[in-house]
Amino acid sequence: MPLREGIQLRMENREVHVAPDRFEVTSGEALLITELSSAIAVCVFDAAEEAGALLHLRCVVRSSKPADVTDTTLATELLLLDRCLQSLREMAPAARHLQARIVVQLSETAQERPAQTVVAMVKHFLEDAGVELLPEDVAAGPKRTLRFRPSMGWVHTRA
Repeated sequence: MPLREGIQLRMENREVHVAPDRFEVTSGEALLITELSSAIAVCVFDAAEEAGALLHLRCVVRSSKPADVTDTTLATELLLLDRCLQSLREMAPAARHLQARIVVQLSETAQERPAQTVVAMVKHFLEDAGVELLPEDVAAGPKRTLRFRPSMGWVHTRA
């Protein structure tokens, strides 16, 4: 097996899979991975401190008629986001320039309104927390795999 040098050595890392309705916080060269299917991913990072977190929220409408997201659902998701940011700040106390990218994947049958409501609340929460928002990525169709390298702020999705 050939020895790796330079960037190849640096890019070797551990992969951490993030389940729905969970978050993972990491520093260093970890690669956070999740599969989005009617879901929202919130990728938060500080590239200077090489730390970040991935929060995976499901957007599941449990009835066949259009419905708004319930207060309980929003409160639960915002609590997860708060815990995620708190854990990131505990892991990287020197992180002063947090940035976030929101990735939304809607199934072909999903209703957009619940997802829009959750995204709006997440964006307001992040802004209030002093996190700089980067352009969001919203797509409909088949599920997508998201790969996030917090050390560089790199987010990649593919179907």
